[in-house]
Amino acid sequence: MKEIFGSPGGSLAAKVRTLAPSMTRSMQRVAEAVAGDPAGCAALTVTGLAELTGTSEATVVRTARLLGYPGYRDLRLALAGLAAQQQSGRAPAITTDIAVDDPIADVVAKLAYEEQQTLADTAAGLDTAQLGAAVTALVGARRTDVYGIGASGLVAQDLTQKLLRIGLIAHAHSDPHLAVTNAVQLRSGDVAIAITHSGSTGDVIEPLRVAFEHGATTVAITGRPDSPVTQYADHVLTTSTSRETELRPAAMSSRTSQLLVVDCLFVGVAQRTYETAAPALAASYEALAHRHRSTTR
Repeated sequence: MKEIFGSPGGSLAAKVRTLAPSMTRSMQRVAEAVAGDPAGCAALTVTGLAELTGTSEATVVRTARLLGYPGYRDLRLALAGLAAQQQSGRAPAITTDIAVDDPIADVVAKLAYEEQQTLADTAAGLDTAQLGAAVTALVGARRTDVYGIGASGLVAQDLTQKLLRIGLIAHAHSDPHLAVTNAVQLRSGDVAIAITHSGSTGDVIEPLRVAFEHGATTVAITGRPDSPVTQYADHVLTTSTSRETELRPAAMSSRTSQLLVVDCLFVGVAQRTYETAAPALAASYEALAHRHRSTTR
C-alpha cells in the first residue's frame, strides 16, 4: 500500500499490515484494495470487488471475516463510514515513504507521523483483558524471564530493568542457549515473556515452549497474532507496525509498538504494587543520584 491513513482508517490499514502474512496473495489484494480506497470499495457489491481485485466472491468474504467482520455487508458498511470521514477532511491521506534525497526536515516529519500512527494503532488493537491478565501474572511472579533477539532484545532489556527498579526479580535473555537453560528452571508461579515481531523467531519460541511446558505463565508480545509463538502463550499482546521500507526496516518500526506494550505492562504492575514499588523507585533514584554526585566530584 502506498498510503497510511489517520485513525480510524489507519486502524484498518494497520490490521491489513498485521494480517497480510497469514493471507493468501488473493486475499491480500482484497485487503489492500479496501484499505487503500474505502470509498470506491464501499460502492461495490461483493461481485464487483471480486472482479476489481481479480479474485472470487468467496475470497472477498473470507477476507472480510479475517479482518474482523461477520461478512462482506458489514465490511462494506464500515468502509462507507470511513469514506465519509475521509471526505469530511478528518482523515487525510499522507504518503510517508522516505526517499534517499528527502530533506532532513521531511524525514523528521514522516518518521514522527509513522511513530504516532503505530502507537495509535497498537493502542486501539491491544486486548486489555489479555494485558490485565499478564499484569496479574507479573505481580504475583516469583521471577520473570524475558526473551528477545536483536531489536526485540533491547525491548526485553527495557522491560526487565523497569521491573528490577520496583523490586521484582527479572532477567532478559538474548542468548538462545542461556534462555533455554534458564527456562528449564521455571515453574508454576513464574512468568516467561517472548518478544518477537514476526512471531516465528526460533530462538525466542524455544525457551517460551520450555517455560510453557514447565508450568510457567507465558506471554507473547508479537505483531502476528496467529504466528507460531502464540501456541505456547497463555496471553497474547498484539503490536502494530508501520510499513517496512528500504530506509525503515521492520525492526525499527516494530520497536515503537513493543515499547508501548512494555510500558503498559510496567505501569500496570507499578499500580498494583504501589506500596512497595514507590519506595523501590525512590531508592533507585537516590542510588543513581549518589553515584552521579560521587563521579562528578
